[in-house]
Amino acid sequence: MTDQIPPPGPPVSPLPPDWQPPSGPPVTPDLTAPEPSRSPARTALVIGLSLAAALIVVVAAILVPRVVENLTDDVKSPDLDEVDSAVEGIALYPGLSTEHRDDVTIDYPESPPVGGPHDPQWLQCGAYDEPLRNENAVHDLEHGTLWITYDPDLAAEDVAMLEELLPDNGLLSPYPGLGSPAVVTVWGAQLYLDGADDPRLPDFIRDFGDGSTSPEPFASCEGGLTDPQGGPEGVDT
Repeated sequence: MTDQIPPPGPPVSPLPPDWQPPSGPPVTPDLTAPEPSRSPARTALVIGLSLAAALIVVVAAILVPRVVENLTDDVKSPDLDEVDSAVEGIALYPGLSTEHRDDVTIDYPESPPVGGPHDPQWLQCGAYDEPLRNENAVHDLEHGTLWITYDPDLAAEDVAMLEELLPDNGLLSPYPGLGSPAVVTVWGAQLYLDGADDPRLPDFIRDFGDGSTSPEPFASCEGGLTDPQGGPEGVDT
């Protein structure tokens, strides 16, 4: 029995002799057409997420120092034997207490104080035009803040020069009875300056402005009190 070959399909009709392709320019996609606009709901979602992210950053800046504070209540003053600085005239004070003491006025042996027992509340960093309460300022030092104090009679242009050098994590304030035109202090280290233009000041800030001598170098002064004398949570001197 032989295989049967299926019959071929119907023949393809040739184009008529008078056929011509359609006339006119070729059709191309419009690549410049504007994208569809976002819906109001999507725009509101983007704005809401941006605001939430900004709020988280602000809250973290305030709460992180307090969390660090709670975790480091028993932290010890760091060893200053490894301090490496070529700045001349620096006085070092190792072994300072980190005790928090409520509602007391502390008699510090150094003026300005370089560390030691202090108030549980710290001050917001920045330049102040009146003296700061020692007990609150020392808490800032514990957080790695750099404190520049100056004689209240220092010329205004010299005070402005000090403010220009003040780092973001710094305090600047007058200090009665200073005994020097200006003094720069971090936790456990202090330098008496010959004036606002003392060339040792930028070097001191470079070597110690990172809070490396402090018990809590990763804390900050964010969320601190803004009243120079301690505010409602502190004690007036």
